[in-house]
Amino acid sequence: MAKVTLAQANTIIEAGQAKGRELGIGPLTIVVLDDGGHLVSMQREDKSGIMRFEVAFGKAWGGLGIGRSSRANEEDILNRPHFGVALAAASSGRIVPVAGGVLILDGDGDVAGAVGVTGDTSDNDEACAVAGIEAAGLTPKV
Repeated sequence: MAKVTLAQANTIIEAGQAKGRELGIGPLTIVVLDDGGHLVSMQREDKSGIMRFEVAFGKAWGGLGIGRSSRANEEDILNRPHFGVALAAASSGRIVPVAGGVLILDGDGDVAGAVGVTGDTSDNDEACAVAGIEAAGLTPKV
């Protein structure tokens, strides 16, 4: 299984920011984690709120922790609130279960990492994550 590289992570961030400019949104904070949940790269655009790192990290980390996108985590928690309480407790509150956290798949379909984006609506955050992952030649799993 390949891990997301620093070069790929920086491409993801650059392309994600470009998508944000295209959509007229921002400022964005974008976090890229490897498959073990370790930070590979992060950028917080000027005027991005001071908690945006924690939100972006929580979206990506929660996706890795459960093995699916943060959108899928959100949908499951809305339908099974007791599961959400359990996730919050098990993760010490680190999971942020709203769209904008997308898994990164390598060429073999294995999880290589995750991206978390925050700064606008969850749908727009997710669109920026997907654009970044695709620009790096990898596959997003939403």
